[in-house]
Amino acid sequence: MYGSYTGRSRTRGRAAGLRTTGTAAALGAALLLAGCSGDGEGDEKKSAPTVEQQPKDKDPYWVNPDGNAARQVAAYSEDGDEKNAELIRKIARQPVGEWIGPDNPENEVKGVTEAAAAVDRDALLVLYNIPHRDCGQFSKGGASDGNAYRAWLDSVAKGIGDRSATVILEPDALLHLVDGCTPQEFHEERYDLLKGAIQRLKQQPATKVYLDAGNAGWQSPDALFQPLQRAGIAEADGFSLNVSNFQTTAVSTEFGKKLSEKIGNKPFVIDTSRNGNGPYTGGDPAESWCNPPGRALGEAPTTQTGDERVDAYLWIKRPGESDGDCKGGPKAGAWWPEYALGLAGATK
Repeated sequence: MYGSYTGRSRTRGRAAGLRTTGTAAALGAALLLAGCSGDGEGDEKKSAPTVEQQPKDKDPYWVNPDGNAARQVAAYSEDGDEKNAELIRKIARQPVGEWIGPDNPENEVKGVTEAAAAVDRDALLVLYNIPHRDCGQFSKGGASDGNAYRAWLDSVAKGIGDRSATVILEPDALLHLVDGCTPQEFHEERYDLLKGAIQRLKQQPATKVYLDAGNAGWQSPDALFQPLQRAGIAEADGFSLNVSNFQTTAVSTEFGKKLSEKIGNKPFVIDTSRNGNGPYTGGDPAESWCNPPGRALGEAPTTQTGDERVDAYLWIKRPGESDGDCKGGPKAGAWWPEYALGLAGATK
């Protein structure tokens, strides 16, 4: 039953709704960066929101000018709703993870990485397609079997090519081995797939790989370090924490350092996309992770964390996209403007 394990990161699927990916994203970026579009009536033109890149020395990751948030800003602006447009700009101006889909991954990844390279930025990619994903729950799915996953992963790597990319590898996949959610019969294959994925991605000359390690509210460092070693963390650039979760940055940093000490002082990245007010403590504890109310955006993405062990604060989960059809939300990964407004409005 979904939600029967407490403390999960609940990565919740791909983006839907307004999302544009691949070569379409690159084209959309060019259109939005142009800054305006004609409405076909007289000399009046309606301005599209121009989304600028963040300073590269502070945040080298690509801001997608045609992402869900940017398009929502355009819709609000067109309707004359500048109050809500300004709130959603808090999200639209920041780089967020591009969750790569199961179909035609090479072209999708090529489009994203080319768009990023065109403005001298790095792509931030999230791979979430492991077989038996999410234990058959809200974000169930993934590749049909190990061979299908290897072929998909190979296409992703080819799409990256020699362009700069940071990959967050399979949120929840390792933790579901540790917490017993994934049946024992699939464990050996999954370890092999994760290790092979790291090895394949690291063949790309400018690719960094962070293997997901859940969040500080899920499992202890003592329970995680051996599974991480078995999954090939030694060959990865580090691990990721707090994907789609709400643990504070301070708590995540403390947890990450304890885990890092057990695996050769590997660095890590923290998802700060929605952790501004910390975890939700109301309602059913089994669903505290799913579209919790009253949450806020966390620290803006940056590689200047002030901590040598923390490589970056990243927005891996895309703020405003649903965790699943709970608390009135749409399906996992779908854009939910009301929730996005709540996050932005609660942010100081």
